[in-house]
Amino acid sequence: MTDDPGVGETREERAPGRRREANPFTEILGGRGQAIDASVPGVVFVAVWLTADALAWAQPILVGGIAAVAVAAVIAVWRLRRGERPRALAVGLLLAVGAALLALYTGRAEDFFLPRIVANAGSLIAWLVSIAIRWPLLGVVVGTLTGHPTLWRRDPDLVRGYSRASWVWAGQYAVRVVVFVGLWIAGQTAALAVAQLVLTWPLVVVCVAASWPLVRSALPPGHPGPRHPVVPAA
Repeated sequence: MTDDPGVGETREERAPGRRREANPFTEILGGRGQAIDASVPGVVFVAVWLTADALAWAQPILVGGIAAVAVAAVIAVWRLRRGERPRALAVGLLLAVGAALLALYTGRAEDFFLPRIVANAGSLIAWLVSIAIRWPLLGVVVGTLTGHPTLWRRDPDLVRGYSRASWVWAGQYAVRVVVFVGLWIAGQTAALAVAQLVLTWPLVVVCVAASWPLVRSALPPGHPGPRHPVVPAA
C-alpha cells in the first residue's frame, strides 16, 4: 500500500463506504474555456475577411489571416500568464498560423478551416483505435492529469468505464467532421465559422458532463474513482 490512498490497493482493501465524487471530470478535464479559445480565431478570420471584402480592400484573406493569428497569439499569451500548459497553447497558435497560410496560398477563404477538419478527422481515428486496442484515450488523458499515467490500465473497471466514455468523445469528432466537410465542399466560409463555434465548446461541455456517468456505470460500489485506480489482488 502506498501513501496515496487507493493507489495499489486491492479490491479487498477498498473502503466500501467511501463517497463517490460528484463529477470529478468537471475539474479534471475542464470545460468550455479552451474550446472557446480554439473557435475565436476562426470567427475573427471570417469577420475581418468579410469586412475587408465588403470594403474592397486588397488581399482580404491576408487581412483576415493576420487578424486571426494576432488574436490567437493574444489568447496564448493570456493563457500562458495564467499558468496553462505551453505545449497546448503553442499547438493552437501554430494551427491558426497554418490555417492562415493555407488560405492565403490557395486563395480560398474556406481553406482556413481545412487544418481544423484534418485535426478532427485525425482525432476521430485516434479515439476509435484507442478504444479498439483497449487503451481508451480518455483514460490516458485523465491518468496523466491525475498523476497515474498507466496505473489505471491495471484496473479493469476503469478500463471498461473509460472505453464506454471514449465513445462520446469519438462521437463529437465524427459530428464535426461530417458537418465541416459538407460546408467546406460547399464553400460556406461564414457557416464554417458558425459551425466551429457551435460544435466546439458545447460538445466539449457535453462530453465532460457525460464522461463521469459512463465511467461510473462500470465501477462497482465502493470504487474510489478515477483519481485512485484499484489494482486487483494478485
